[in-house]
Amino acid sequence: MTIESELETRAGAELLTTWLMSLVQHHHYGDLAQLRRTGVKTNSHIRAGWYAAAQDDREIYEQVAFLFAVYHQGAGKPKKGFGSLGAAARRIGTKDHHGPDDPGAARLIDRIVASRRIPWRHLQHTITRLRSCEKQPPSWTQLVVDLTRWNDRKARIAYSWAVDFHEPYDADRKHAHRTNTQKGSST
Repeated sequence: MTIESELETRAGAELLTTWLMSLVQHHHYGDLAQLRRTGVKTNSHIRAGWYAAAQDDREIYEQVAFLFAVYHQGAGKPKKGFGSLGAAARRIGTKDHHGPDDPGAARLIDRIVASRRIPWRHLQHTITRLRSCEKQPPSWTQLVVDLTRWNDRKARIAYSWAVDFHEPYDADRKHAHRTNTQKGSST
């Protein structure tokens, strides 16, 4: 992927995210319901595909619009999300057990990163789990960009999602830092 095509993809993804967020802000629930319909290409699906920089990426834009609509079903405020899908999956779970400590979240991310093709069913399950846990979704813009590069071996999207999911917690880092520092002079 060239730098120019990456910029076009990001611009299209940002426009898609802006449009999707406007559907929630302006209470266009009919369009959001259309996006949640599977097996049928509705006007809303087709419109989501318009934002794709390349014709080959239309399905990705349409499917991310579907995931957005699933997450925002019944929502009054749109959530732009943040981080990669791996970072978002890390938020799945309970107060005491989330991310790598939640067996369901760990199995889910393992299935996603092991897939050669884009694992739409597992992505939908991840978004549904985030919604049910009332956790922030991934950045919708970044999700589009990542999925357009899913099969790019140099991009290593699945690997980067796994790294984001398994990244040590800040508290663990602080604790490790404290145990490695000297408390006083030994002279």
